[in-house]
Amino acid sequence: MKKYLGILFLITIMGWSDISAQDPHFSQYYAAPLYLNPGFTGTTKQHRFISNVRVQWPAISQTYTTYAASYDHFKPSLNSGFGVLATTDKAGSADLRSTNIAALYSYKVQLAEKWVVSPGVYIGYGIRDLNFNKLVFGDQLDITDNRIFDDTIDPIRNAFNNVSYFDFGSGIVVYNEKFWGGFSVYHMNEPNHSLLDEESILPMKYSLHAGVRIPLYNGPLKKEKEASLAPSFIYKKQGKFDQLDLGLHFRYDPIIAGFWYRGIPIQQNINDNVNHDAVTFMFGLRYKQFEFGYSFDMTVSKLSAHTGGAHEFAINYQWANVDDGKHRKKRREKFIPCPTFSNKL
Repeated sequence: MKKYLGILFLITIMGWSDISAQDPHFSQYYAAPLYLNPGFTGTTKQHRFISNVRVQWPAISQTYTTYAASYDHFKPSLNSGFGVLATTDKAGSADLRSTNIAALYSYKVQLAEKWVVSPGVYIGYGIRDLNFNKLVFGDQLDITDNRIFDDTIDPIRNAFNNVSYFDFGSGIVVYNEKFWGGFSVYHMNEPNHSLLDEESILPMKYSLHAGVRIPLYNGPLKKEKEASLAPSFIYKKQGKFDQLDLGLHFRYDPIIAGFWYRGIPIQQNINDNVNHDAVTFMFGLRYKQFEFGYSFDMTVSKLSAHTGGAHEFAINYQWANVDDGKHRKKRREKFIPCPTFSNKL
């Protein structure tokens, strides 16, 4: 069966010319803030480095793997956040890979003492490539002897080309010390990312998200332990695909735990079944400047017996931000960090 994987992959690639693509997603969406919304750039008091890894459907022979790394910081003297983001994902038997490198910028506007508006922009460059040596064409197969030849003269082989493109996005986040909400749009220019000499548009991705942190300082939960609950949601739409994640995080230093549901239960899918996808369990630890999170997606759709769910890892490291102005202390006291579930109150 493995001998025919290349042909099946080739057929899939050719079919993508008429099918809308979909970006990879992270279940720990607030552990990849710059990937979610450029308005999150520079929304902490400190320099911030984040690394994310997602391994999806490990039970199948060709696992889907996504990596992301980002760095951002806030510049008080400019009321601005600056950041960089790199992502790459690999899929299929021929290692179809999409890589993006982007610069991000946001500007902080303080509406009142307790509210901040943070509009942001994303300017990226993408590369999409394929390992052509792993493709198997029809003239390489010898069914009689059950073997595969090394060379091919199939003209389709020469039709494939790696592709590169520019990518643009924007977003806005509104927050105070306990609440945050935002909206973002990626792929605003809808770039052509076809590997063949034809058009395959990467459709715009829309995201609406919000959450609130509720402090818990009663009973055995002492204030110095920073206990809190954080319900949140994210709704995404890209082309013909849409997705809702709804969940709750609990934090009691140094422990973070979470549970959320992915799906749209009031929506029917193409087989006229309720649109359920997965439930996700998350566990994390914070130690000084480091935070580590692990999550597992348990598939609840009809694919549950075949995929093995998904594993995801996130590492967040933050260190002190040194301002260059003589009024450094005054400015930093006025700064309000965005209160996502992983940040301190």
